[in-house]
Amino acid sequence: MDNYLDKVRDCYSDYFRREEEIDLFTPGRVNLIGEHIDYNGGRVLPCSLSVGTYGAASKRDDGRIMLVSADFSGSYIETEVSVIEEINDDPDSFRAFGWAAYPLGVFKKLIMRGHKMSGFEMAVTGSLPRGSGLSSSASLEVLTCAVLKKLFGLELDGVTASIVSLEAERDCAGVNCGIMDQFVCAMGKKDHAILLDTSTLEYEYSPFVLKDHTLLIMNTKKTRRLADSKYNERRSECEKALLIIGKKFDKEKKNLCEITPEEFEKVEELLPDPIRRRAKHAVYENRRTLDSETALKNGDIDFFGRLLNASHDSLRDDYEVTGAELDAIVDAARAQKGVLGARMTGAGFGGCAIALVKKEFADEAKENIARVYKEKIGYDCEIMKAETYDSPFAE
Repeated sequence: MDNYLDKVRDCYSDYFRREEEIDLFTPGRVNLIGEHIDYNGGRVLPCSLSVGTYGAASKRDDGRIMLVSADFSGSYIETEVSVIEEINDDPDSFRAFGWAAYPLGVFKKLIMRGHKMSGFEMAVTGSLPRGSGLSSSASLEVLTCAVLKKLFGLELDGVTASIVSLEAERDCAGVNCGIMDQFVCAMGKKDHAILLDTSTLEYEYSPFVLKDHTLLIMNTKKTRRLADSKYNERRSECEKALLIIGKKFDKEKKNLCEITPEEFEKVEELLPDPIRRRAKHAVYENRRTLDSETALKNGDIDFFGRLLNASHDSLRDDYEVTGAELDAIVDAARAQKGVLGARMTGAGFGGCAIALVKKEFADEAKENIARVYKEKIGYDCEIMKAETYDSPFAE
């Protein structure tokens, strides 16, 4: 962590020729279980991570905004507060800013909420693997909220920061995502997961202290080219399923995850494949998420591991969003001594998977998984031990 903090401070001093007023860190996130159900009204169980985004920043009194990333050459962006005040909050207006559309979108959304801010300058860097699906964009957005809060004394809590960050990503950066990523980056706590109802934003912290076990994050390094198109396709299939079966209950169901597995078994024959299997995943994944939260509270790590396995199997067979790389890395993990369970995490078709392993076997498992994966896929993966970490907005 200290290396990245030094890196962002050095980047700041190189570009702005002075010492920063503040420096902050915002975590990334991983979803432990509850995949592809946020848009079906389900519950998710993510946690914040000790890898994330670092920022060094200061106020300016000349109305200019200057942003630089230490991770990309030629990444310096400069604009004026007046420009951001006047442009529309839409992707066309922000496209020219490139990566800076995320922090500038946050600035725009805070202005629209009535917050008073002058110019500022900020350098950023990240320890999240690029393209891994560990929420680098959400982490950057929440970091910007935290920086602006501290620089300008804004009245801004974590829930509001997550909503502002989501609005910036959707409206300004043009990425149609759910609230989970921003919420966890803003509200995550060390040694805890968050059980989040994505439809109401009701949440509760759940202990996530593994003691004798470790969570491995396994990056396939596979570019997720199909994720966006398949995301929209799966979302549409779930909407069709709900239209067919939603009215078959005494009280009409407004989303698939209101339906229990027991209720689903009574109506699933009404659904043609593959819509039936898509709906089945959503219904049963929601139950697995609730069961996982209970397992963690009870310290039943073995049961939690089995739920991870069941989640991946459903994502592979019913939802069909895994792919050769994710299946290969999960299969390799499950074959290792001490591994209790493994599953893909994120949108699918690349990105990351997680594995729950006994600490005494973690290093051996990492080495073997990497070797088996390269033998099967032909290129290296990246595996790290995960730790939870506090967000700057954590309660």
